[in-house]
Amino acid sequence: MSTTGTDSTGHVVVVGAGIAGLAAAHRLLERGARVTVLEASDRVGGKLLPGDIAGVRVDLGAESMLARRPEAVALARENGLADALQPPATASASIWTRGALRPMPKGHVMGVPGTAAALAGVLSAEGLARIERDADLPRTEVGDDVAVGEYVAARLGREVVDRLVEPLLGGVYAGDAYRISMRSAVPQLFEAARHHDSLTEAVRGIQARTAGAQAAGPVFMGIEGGVGRLPLAVARSVRARGGEILTGAPVTELRRRTPGAGWRVVAGDRVLHADAVVLATPAPAAAGLLHAESPRAAAELRAVEYASMALITLAYRRSDAELPEGSGFLVPPVDGRTIKASTFASRKWGWIADEDPDVVVVRTSVGRHGETEVLRREDAELVDVSRHDLREATGLDAVPLETRVTRWTDGLPQYPVGHHARVARIREHIRGLPGLAVCGAVYDGVGIPACVASAYAAVDQLGGDLAAVQELTAHPVQSLHGGAGE
Repeated sequence: MSTTGTDSTGHVVVVGAGIAGLAAAHRLLERGARVTVLEASDRVGGKLLPGDIAGVRVDLGAESMLARRPEAVALARENGLADALQPPATASASIWTRGALRPMPKGHVMGVPGTAAALAGVLSAEGLARIERDADLPRTEVGDDVAVGEYVAARLGREVVDRLVEPLLGGVYAGDAYRISMRSAVPQLFEAARHHDSLTEAVRGIQARTAGAQAAGPVFMGIEGGVGRLPLAVARSVRARGGEILTGAPVTELRRRTPGAGWRVVAGDRVLHADAVVLATPAPAAAGLLHAESPRAAAELRAVEYASMALITLAYRRSDAELPEGSGFLVPPVDGRTIKASTFASRKWGWIADEDPDVVVVRTSVGRHGETEVLRREDAELVDVSRHDLREATGLDAVPLETRVTRWTDGLPQYPVGHHARVARIREHIRGLPGLAVCGAVYDGVGIPACVASAYAAVDQLGGDLAAVQELTAHPVQSLHGGAGE
């Protein structure tokens, strides 16, 4: 394995064929490496899963990617999907709270407003008045890290967190805003809070700095036919360049050979000898593989918690499905509903409506960190509770043409306070293992651009360039646009 920082000419084994592993393989091949990708499951793509319902193509996993970060959109273009890239047909969404669908406020950063007036209509009069007190409060120190909910509640009151911050963060992490790290999940807000006494003043500063970027293009981007096409396209490119991708090939052993002789990788009855290895797996799998060579890194990875969730996709006849305007709605947990969000997919993505104008596709999601009861229900029960909440929120009471339930067990890593420090420790332990790098959602952000950036940084690390890894560790990629000016 070359250490020039520009070329990688040895044999590299990538463990995991989610978007991070595939992006790593793609970049390694560009740099001249021979690549073998080993995937435990029977398909590539991880949380990006294309599917169909009532004859219409849909995503059964992640459905969009942040376009303000370049990595994911650029990867799509590099792999033949340039003409398929599409922004949402509408970015107008709602909050289902206090008994009604209310327009999503504009002028906030991850639900944190620059002025109380920005949240008028969502918060009560008391909640709005509490925001006004922020300017008069003494400084709230954030230290090395702080929970988003804890800090925002201290500055602006719990109602801001419960009615807006929580559902926005929950949509990305399926977690608890009062546990989620501000430094890892909303890094721009964390940096601003370190330098301002007033939180609303800090948000206005973020808005002023990003005002120019708001006109630069769409915030999010999708792909005609679903973002689930992206890993398939990258996999085709990897194979076309000579890379090998093996599915149904769980890695059971990872050991260093004699110093300078690379790695021994065991997958079933196959034994591979590699100059370098990229681990692009969830934390539990990475921990199991690292236990022998780095017990301390493995212990840190075993401590990472995950949340499970389920997506319920429903197709209706258009003549039966009257929906409100907009792309869908979020649901604050404080309102006691079962679903946490709903997307009017046929409204949000023009290509879904175009594929069959007589079909309307809606999807809901259930499950947050610590919620286990709802996910133990049968598929039919999840469909029933989704239909109940949709009827309560929108009046939609038709019988679906078809339904699909997709379960993502332990699908989302949690970023509690101190997550950035844990990632730094993991990477420090791994630095003692030449020819090994890690990447994926557990480290630097859960969104598609974050996973791709993490993969590229891992490849750079194998080439001897640590700059990208150090930058990501210090400044994770925010996985949801903050809404400033939206």
